[in-house]
Amino acid sequence: MGFNCGIVGLPNVGKSTLFNALTQTAAAQAANYPFCTIEPNVGRVAVPDPRLEALSRIGKSQKIIPTSLEFVDIAGLVRGASKGEGLGNQFLANIREVDAIVHVLRCFEDGDVTHVEGSVDPIRDAETVETELMLADLDSLEKRALGLVKRARGGDKEAVAQMALIDPIKAALEAGRPARTAVPKGEEAAASRLQLMTTKPVLYVANVEEASAATGNAQSERVFAKARAEGAQAVVVSAAIEAEISQMPEADRAEFLASLGLEDSGLDRIIRAGYTLLGLVTYFTVGPKETRAWTIVKGMKAPAAAGVIHGDFERGFIAAETIAYDDYVALGGEQGAKEAGRMRVEGKEYVVKDGDVLLFRFNV
Repeated sequence: MGFNCGIVGLPNVGKSTLFNALTQTAAAQAANYPFCTIEPNVGRVAVPDPRLEALSRIGKSQKIIPTSLEFVDIAGLVRGASKGEGLGNQFLANIREVDAIVHVLRCFEDGDVTHVEGSVDPIRDAETVETELMLADLDSLEKRALGLVKRARGGDKEAVAQMALIDPIKAALEAGRPARTAVPKGEEAAASRLQLMTTKPVLYVANVEEASAATGNAQSERVFAKARAEGAQAVVVSAAIEAEISQMPEADRAEFLASLGLEDSGLDRIIRAGYTLLGLVTYFTVGPKETRAWTIVKGMKAPAAAGVIHGDFERGFIAAETIAYDDYVALGGEQGAKEAGRMRVEGKEYVVKDGDVLLFRFNV
């Protein structure tokens, strides 16, 4: 199951620097001028999870396979993008394809790095981007509604249902509110099929100078206040520090982070916030060949979780042998959990929990 985040923001806020650090590549050219990222760059990043090491050690696995996240570095947006300014059309097309938006906001002063608006103001920048997305969504809904109105008047039940979904969202956009604020309860799946950009969950990344990486600054505080008001997520990151860390040997990173007053990297914080944002959980499979992490949506039942491994597992699902992570570790693995009565056999209605160690029984 993919976790696909589009990194967006105005030009020169640190998007490509952050992308390069996250993926430890130079695939995205970080340069001091707008639109240096002409095509979206895609990078897959392993999700660090200390539970994998513990499980692998107990299971005597030959290798560890973490789950991964996909980040898409998307060209910088400018005012007027919804009307095709800058690389607007391309930006909007690319952002429609992602599951969540990682919105990088510049919260640092640097006379050597030009700001497209002439001054540093992350709230203004966030509103500029969101306004362009709302205008594009409104245009999309207006075009869609043109064909539906006539059918709805003729009594077409499907068109009537579509209009009932679209009307409150359209009204919200016209009032300057993102689509996510007006999706009727229980209609989230139907709304997602409209491919509106402002229904996507948002993670704000406050990109601060190195000295503020541990504590944030006055500008990042404003970003966090905005996120709280919207029910969104926010993290403080110094893209410059992340770039340094990405070039270091793994063994040196913890000491470097500690010297800056940081317990973990910006990548770890972005992943944790992203998991919360998208409602994701991780389950594990453990065997002599490999210990592997699998990402699923919270609330997923066992057959669908099995299908993430292979479609045959879901089609032929019989049961899932289930051990909670804490029990697996405390009791020394599968045999110890069985002997202690901590291994359960769960059926088709079982909702998989974060940290479950699973062995699927299936028959195709």
